[in-house]
Amino acid sequence: MRKGSFISEIDAAVSKDPRWALLQRIASSQQFRNSTRLKEFLLYVGECAIRDSPNDVTEQQIGIHVFQRPPGYNSSEDSIVRTHARLLRRKLDEYFSGEGAHEEIIIEIPKGHYLPVFQPRGQHFSVPHPVEPPPLREEIYVAPAAPIVSEPALARRAKIWLAIAVCFLVILLAANIWPGQSKSRAVESGMETLWGPFLSESQPLVIYSNALFVGDSKNGFQVAPAETVADSNQSVREDGSLLYTGTGAVMAIHQLTQLFDAHHATFILKRSHLVTWDDARSTNLIFIGSRAQNPALNMLPSMNDFTLLADPDSAGFINDHPKPGEPKLYSRPKYFFSKDYAVLSLLPGLQQGKWILIFSGVSTLGTEAAVEYACRPDDVAALLRAASFKNGEIRPFEALLETTIVGGVPMEARLVTIRTH
Repeated sequence: MRKGSFISEIDAAVSKDPRWALLQRIASSQQFRNSTRLKEFLLYVGECAIRDSPNDVTEQQIGIHVFQRPPGYNSSEDSIVRTHARLLRRKLDEYFSGEGAHEEIIIEIPKGHYLPVFQPRGQHFSVPHPVEPPPLREEIYVAPAAPIVSEPALARRAKIWLAIAVCFLVILLAANIWPGQSKSRAVESGMETLWGPFLSESQPLVIYSNALFVGDSKNGFQVAPAETVADSNQSVREDGSLLYTGTGAVMAIHQLTQLFDAHHATFILKRSHLVTWDDARSTNLIFIGSRAQNPALNMLPSMNDFTLLADPDSAGFINDHPKPGEPKLYSRPKYFFSKDYAVLSLLPGLQQGKWILIFSGVSTLGTEAAVEYACRPDDVAALLRAASFKNGEIRPFEALLETTIVGGVPMEARLVTIRTH
């Protein structure tokens, strides 16, 4: 089996196999067109199945051949194969229920395995169980009217019941229906749903706020008017104005870095004033900072449900379409505030199949709190439940978050309300 980032040479016997043609159709489908790693994963394990080489489809071998992990890496600590396997199963289900609904042969990757199974549509693969030997022949006997159970017999029965209880516990854990295990899987699934498109693709673009401040060191600096155009090539301009990034935005990027590192993924970081359409149109995007401080956001349509309040005496978000019992305005004092608000938005990308995440706080502290919220698995699971997401579905939404500020530090954020589109 070849080692590399993509299968470039296929034996004639494999290339002529109708199963390989099916794999090629799937890899070229809408579900896989923009997922390079998932496409490589599918073609690698599919070729191994056609070659009848199950020994090459272990987690260790997939990590080496598809994800360029070094030989002997610790797969128990590195979950990249397991994470992408779950995404691959979901993408295959989407293909065969949509674009590939006409396919007579379908592909399944059974849970707990990585070797794909090709089978006629309508049949379901199950892992075969070993055939049990026939029971031993027993002699017919007549039990005494009042049997006497000896202490050794009681001990044997106790051991039998204990063995049954242990087996039942193992079955519960293996089936993932133990309460704690079920909750853990739900939390993990939430992170995959929200972050999967950004972690499975190569290097999304993270665009951080870079507000323009005017003034001087003697009289102080103030945020420049929105219509002022900054020189995108200099952080300190000739007129003395500054391009400034807030502490909260820096901490937010630190949180993102930790999340991506944990999933062995990377992103490209760029300040807002340097972003162009060529940068943004062909990749997944993550915006850090409000529209007022992140001018690259002006390339996108305005948000539909929550609008940043522009008021000299207060700051917050206007609730454009309040639900019954909701206020029209979520605001805080402009200075000396003890709470902050932020909007966490998931929007369709500039090209089909791409996505945009926006973390937009009233201040950079609200932005920091929003990113921290989205990096906590329990909070993400609660967010997706509130958005009524089902079966790994992902669709656009806007969520309003509130966080408490203590000593200039944002505490844990909470979900106030959410809109799905």
